[in-house]
Amino acid sequence: MTTVKQRQVGVLLREWRERRRLSQLQLSLDADISTRHLSFVETGRSKPTKEMILRLSERLDVPLRERNSLLLAGGYAPAYPASGLDVPELAAVRAALRQVLAGHEPYPALVVDRAWQLVESNASVELLLEGAAADLLVPPVNVLRLSLHPEGVAPNIANLGEWRAHVLGRLRRQAAATADPALAELLAELRDYPCDQPEPEVELPGASDVVVPLRLRHGDRELSLLSMTTVFGTPLDVTVAELAIESFFPADQSTADFLRSRSESAEFA
Repeated sequence: MTTVKQRQVGVLLREWRERRRLSQLQLSLDADISTRHLSFVETGRSKPTKEMILRLSERLDVPLRERNSLLLAGGYAPAYPASGLDVPELAAVRAALRQVLAGHEPYPALVVDRAWQLVESNASVELLLEGAAADLLVPPVNVLRLSLHPEGVAPNIANLGEWRAHVLGRLRRQAAATADPALAELLAELRDYPCDQPEPEVELPGASDVVVPLRLRHGDRELSLLSMTTVFGTPLDVTVAELAIESFFPADQSTADFLRSRSESAEFA
């Protein structure tokens, strides 16, 4: 039997520094430590304290989940809890999420976790899911997979090439920022999905464009939606830190009128 040696915390900290494109001098100045001390930490000549690991993690903007991993590699207990969303301690968080979702009606809004798994949604999200294969809607639902899969939402997206480039670019940046192998795998999977439209290599605005819209075919009409992401401002729990609300707003008056009339019709049905 062989035992895989745990990677040293100094090596991991160096990788995070390099990922953030910082020199030892830049990080040492920002963290208020000597370059010599930082070098010793990265090479394993000096064992960092728990406080030092947390200070460097903060300066490197390391996600909470990975901060716990750094602490474990340094021989310390994790500092940040990773609670289940259904625990009593997160009751206020659940209430806030549901209030935002309900208040966003009649426009679609949904909550996702770090892996883009669907956590919760409002009733208007059904509009986005029409025509998707049933197996893609079996929990856990990955909303990025659902949006770009040829049996998912993709056939209904009028500007699939443009929207796909936006989604893949965003996921690529997230995977690079978090160093999450699961996100890298998801990115590779989504890149292999077919697309019959040209994809811009660089996201540049067209005439009068200020954001990339989601142009969705719905029957004989085309809906145009803008998306906005909302996160908790001061999370100290891994689960809460990894939640995000994806809200969609009408990008034109005809889309707004349709969504409102659709909601009113559902109320009186």
